[in-house]
Amino acid sequence: MTRISALGHHQPEHVMTNEDLTRLVDTSDEWIVRRTGISARRIARDESVTDLAAAAAGKALAGSGIDPAAIGQVIVATCSAIDRVPSIAAQVAGRLGIPDAVAFDLNNGCAGFTTALATADHTVRAGAARHALVIGAEKMSDVTDWSDRTSCVLLGDGAGAAVVSAGEPDGIGPVVWGSDPARRDTVRMRDAWQPRFAQDGQSVFRWATTELAPFAREACERAGIGTHDLAGIVTHQANLRIIEALVRQLDAPQAVVAQDVVESGNTSAASVPLALAKLVERRAVPAGAPVLLFAFGGGLSWAGQVVRCP
Repeated sequence: MTRISALGHHQPEHVMTNEDLTRLVDTSDEWIVRRTGISARRIARDESVTDLAAAAAGKALAGSGIDPAAIGQVIVATCSAIDRVPSIAAQVAGRLGIPDAVAFDLNNGCAGFTTALATADHTVRAGAARHALVIGAEKMSDVTDWSDRTSCVLLGDGAGAAVVSAGEPDGIGPVVWGSDPARRDTVRMRDAWQPRFAQDGQSVFRWATTELAPFAREACERAGIGTHDLAGIVTHQANLRIIEALVRQLDAPQAVVAQDVVESGNTSAASVPLALAKLVERRAVPAGAPVLLFAFGGGLSWAGQVVRCP
């Protein structure tokens, strides 16, 4: 059995408002809010992806009470890291005093954290590690085209982390994951030396709001619960309009729906753990309650599972 034993999150101090963006591109607060629901985002000025990841992971590790030497696996989900080798995960392990864990980065776009969480879950269930540290960390401001008003209004920086541990009660449900490679270019980040985020926004919106709900429901079915039993729903914080449209298709009247996108923007692989950690921190969802995690994005890919809140 596996469970999330602790969570942590970290965001840069600098807040970029919609009003700030009007000085960079032809836009307005009304235009951004109406189309995305976003009012602000955090931008890292002096922090790297490693800095963000280590800060969130350090909080999760401290909250778990687990000796760093007991961590057997470190995974960092990111698509914005500039460093290739050593991996961000190896750098985080070094900073936190984790001596000999297998450490690697995972890139599955915005679905990176839920993919990494499933990977850690499988590792612990197989007995290859007793504790794993899973982190979603992004510095999207490094890959933002600040002249493109359709994308620069969306993106923000941050990190969230979870400690996955063996032991009762069983708290991580089976994963539902997949991809649609035929539409792989709908979200893209190319040019290795100066990558820039770009997407076909309308195509992503249609895909997310018309094709993904069945996979979210399947994650609940595999966990042995109905959507009406959910205490919380944390989707990828891509766009408030997508979140609202997706949740409407799920019969989950009791669920608290994460809307961290409003104040944090789209933080890609960091968005699910960041939003989940905030819900747990303010006890918006009771300990032990079932929460659906469901992320989607570049690839086009998706991954989700039901977890029990620590």
